[in-house]
Amino acid sequence: MRKFNLSAASLLVVGSTSIFAADETAAPVIVTATRTAQSADATLASVTVITRADLERTQVLSVQDALRDVPGINIDNNGGLGKYTSIFMRGTNPGHVLILVDGIKVGSATAGTTPIQDIPIDQIERIEIVRGPLSSLYGSEALGGVIQIFTRKGQDQVTPSFSAGAGSNHTYKLEAGVSGAIDDSWFNANLSNLDSIGFNACSGAPYISEESQGGGCNTYEPDVDGYKRHSATMRAGHRFADGTNLEATALRTQGKNQYDGVGQNEGDFVQQVFSGKLQFSPAEIWHTTLVAGRSWDNTKNYLNGDYVSKFDTRRDTVSLQNDIATSEKQVTTLGLDYQDDSLESNTLYTVTSRDNKGLFAQYQTILSGHSLALSARRDHNEQFKGHNTGNLMWGYDIIAGMRVKASYGTAFKAPSFNDLYYPIYGNPSVAPEKSRSTEIGLEAKTSWGRWSTNVFQTNVTNLIVFRGPSYIADNIDTVRIRGLEASISATVEQWHIAANGTLINPEDRSPGVNHGELLARRTRQIANIDLGRRFGIVNVATSMHAEGKRYDYFDPAVKDRLGGFATIDLRVELPIAPEWMLQARASNLLDKRYETAHYYNQDGRNYFLTLRYQPSLK
Repeated sequence: MRKFNLSAASLLVVGSTSIFAADETAAPVIVTATRTAQSADATLASVTVITRADLERTQVLSVQDALRDVPGINIDNNGGLGKYTSIFMRGTNPGHVLILVDGIKVGSATAGTTPIQDIPIDQIERIEIVRGPLSSLYGSEALGGVIQIFTRKGQDQVTPSFSAGAGSNHTYKLEAGVSGAIDDSWFNANLSNLDSIGFNACSGAPYISEESQGGGCNTYEPDVDGYKRHSATMRAGHRFADGTNLEATALRTQGKNQYDGVGQNEGDFVQQVFSGKLQFSPAEIWHTTLVAGRSWDNTKNYLNGDYVSKFDTRRDTVSLQNDIATSEKQVTTLGLDYQDDSLESNTLYTVTSRDNKGLFAQYQTILSGHSLALSARRDHNEQFKGHNTGNLMWGYDIIAGMRVKASYGTAFKAPSFNDLYYPIYGNPSVAPEKSRSTEIGLEAKTSWGRWSTNVFQTNVTNLIVFRGPSYIADNIDTVRIRGLEASISATVEQWHIAANGTLINPEDRSPGVNHGELLARRTRQIANIDLGRRFGIVNVATSMHAEGKRYDYFDPAVKDRLGGFATIDLRVELPIAPEWMLQARASNLLDKRYETAHYYNQDGRNYFLTLRYQPSLK
């Protein structure tokens, strides 16, 4: 029985580039864009892949820092490392970005988002980012895009890993693990710890009354707000003689977060993911994947040490997928998904559980320079009944190394339990959000590097917002988001350079007084540049990240304008002994003071030093 492998690597094209891929020559294999393995150069979607080597080279301390330089992504943060962080992908809401960990949907059923600030960066093998609607493959939440995080995986000989670091704000990090393969089995185990005293998260003002609230966090607490996180992952698998693969994954991260807020100012959190995967081939052209898992998002909140509330949510998922390759250039996918969300809380929710069943199909083919991917899905949500979504992606090789592509897709997002039932601002009458998206792109790979450009438009109906004077969840009739992404990476002499830029215009197009208003917390311009070179045994790189102004408001009549900003970072790597590397990073060198959410502070000039053990494989 031959091993199933869908490959379109013969198509010499390139997905959207980020600073992370500045010196990559071979395109990585991705699975998120189509739920089947294919080269990033072959995919018709707009993708970025961040590898383990990228994470170590850029010396980032968090997932949000790793994502900040990806085209089309706008991030806001409530006061530093470990504080609440939102991802706006192509101008859509944070709840419109689906997060997967090793194929399992994660996140909070109450908030409707994933606390990416708590996912440990040291235990990640790679991150796949797909921009654009993928509800036709994944269902609810994948309206703006999908981010899939893969934990570290063992391969080759048994190998230990170790890193230790220290930096500004009394921040300390420690990571250790071991991975490897023995015959047809492989494994990885990893532990990490992150501890930071932090800085004052919010420069707010005291809460006065509902009619006359304070600023930002509605409280005044001029203290430092720390963050602690302890994490562990285990991942192991075995390949049997007949080609069957069996794999199991476990991730747990827990800790304590201090912040500024009304009624609570610290919390304990636990994030867990357990999953199992079985892959086998009933026939030579037929490949089956069964994935089942459970994820938890648990938080307990306190006010000066006194217990206030808890929100414990659980998500169970099962997925059965069949890929049938009738030829090397044609593959049909048929599958079904089951998801069950439930919650426990001392806050009263009218409904505490619901399930969703989804059936999906996809057809991919390559013919005479044309590539086509067509997918459709039917979801049945226990609360919101049936939803149909679809996606059509097309690409054509104009000349060798250059491709034009176009796509059209629909998506939906079911309201979260908070949107529906949270006291004061929940609204049981809010409807699911729906969208239609179109995209046209041109991309090329040359002898000196690669470049790409994409223009897109997304129309969202029933967008859920919270704004004055009632601040109760409500649907906006129509939102239109238009955007442009452009990326380039090249090697010139011994210099590696990568740059990307995003222009975006997210507007409320509903009739009435808010017509033409920009959506809150979205910046309209983003630019990234990364430049690096090796000098002897020393690697030196510098990067610039810039964002334009944005508005932060619930009520468009009261606009809080946040100014644009630019930060510059410097990174250095120095081998100090065989298999030992010393890394140093200086961030925000110009000590720029800026906010991505009104009144919430961001770090000034800061430094971090890392000692890393990198054994060579023989």
